[in-house]
Amino acid sequence: QRVNVTVRSGLPMLLLGSTEPGAQLFVSAIGVVGTAEQNQRHSARFFDVLKAQLGLGPERIVIRFYPLEPWQIGKNRTVMTFL
Repeated sequence: QRVNVTVRSGLPMLLLGSTEPGAQLFVSAIGVVGTAEQNQRHSARFFDVLKAQLGLGPERIVIRFYPLEPWQIGKNRTVMTFL
C-alpha cells in the first residue's frame, strides 16, 4: 500500500558501457525505504524478481530508492498524512 513501483520497457539503456538488456528500477515509498538496511533487503528481493522474470544478471540491474514523506503524496482528495 505504501510502495509505488514503475516499470517502463523498451527504453534504450547504456549500462557499464553495454547496451545489452538491462533494467533500472525506481522505487518511491513512504516509511519503508530510506535506511541502508531497509534498502538492502528490498534490493535483494527486487533483484531476485528481475532476475527470474527478465533473466538479467545483477550487473545489468540498477535500483534507485526514493524515500517520501506522507505529506508529499496526494490520495483521495487529501495527503497520506491524514489517511
